[in-house]
Amino acid sequence: MKATIEVVCYKSKVLANNESPLMLRITKDRKLKYSSIGISVNPAHWDFEKNKPRRNCPDKARIEQIISEQIRKYREQILDFQAEDKEFTSTSLYDRVNNQIKRRTVSDLFKSHIANLKAQKRTGYALTFSELYNSLILFHGHLDIHFSDIDVTWLRHYEAWLRFRGSAENTIGKRFRTLRAVFNLAIEQGIVKAEYYPFKIYKVSKLHQTPAKRAISKEDIMKVINYQCTDPYDRLAVDLFTFGYFMGGINFGDMASLKSENIVDGRLVYIRRKSNHLFFKRDPAVGENFAAILKRTDIEKGVYN
Repeated sequence: MKATIEVVCYKSKVLANNESPLMLRITKDRKLKYSSIGISVNPAHWDFEKNKPRRNCPDKARIEQIISEQIRKYREQILDFQAEDKEFTSTSLYDRVNNQIKRRTVSDLFKSHIANLKAQKRTGYALTFSELYNSLILFHGHLDIHFSDIDVTWLRHYEAWLRFRGSAENTIGKRFRTLRAVFNLAIEQGIVKAEYYPFKIYKVSKLHQTPAKRAISKEDIMKVINYQCTDPYDRLAVDLFTFGYFMGGINFGDMASLKSENIVDGRLVYIRRKSNHLFFKRDPAVGENFAAILKRTDIEKGVYN
């Protein structure tokens, strides 16, 4: 049976101001579900045959706008159910729409995602989202908005604001790539519909500037590796540089977290904190090199011999 959505004046209930509440009535399979839309009218100003405010009703245009918006949300959800080939009742329809109305804000998702990353000990990645969150707060004043509010115009204003503050091109690109990741997460969690995705039009790829290559020669690298010193802290710096170089540029944060258990059959095996991906190096000398560092280091006592 087809569902019907309409707003009725609930005249059997009279409020203190002598008005009656307007109720959304959902009818499906001969079962009714009522929900207040938060406004009331004097029954004398309501046309009960046509279920709409009379011409002399105060604030008629505003009331009609609210009614139209309420009915539109339910009709859209009915179309979604039909597209998904899902059966629904008047109650399940109400519950689905009600959850959408109370969907999480941009601020809510940022805070929960940052907390999850910190719980996973992905502190560097969490910092990236925290920096974006703080930047957006400075730009907009607050993030108690919905993701559907972030459209192409909003993004362009944010880009212009960043440029006005003198942000570098790659910094702007990083901000927008992170914001795009948050928006994708919101779609994945059902917080916002994919149709509101603004990055189909606003291209983040344009916000990239290839930095000048910064590298030292192989000769200079070997000078560091072969540097002779007696100071234990200088020796530690050389050892860590050498280890990082031969391990393909391992992140220092990951290096600092390594233990002897990370050496498996002469290979370095570890999970990168930033991406949570498994990495390993096949260099047969890795076990020997790392063991040498550990032998000279007593981390618990802060001693390096």
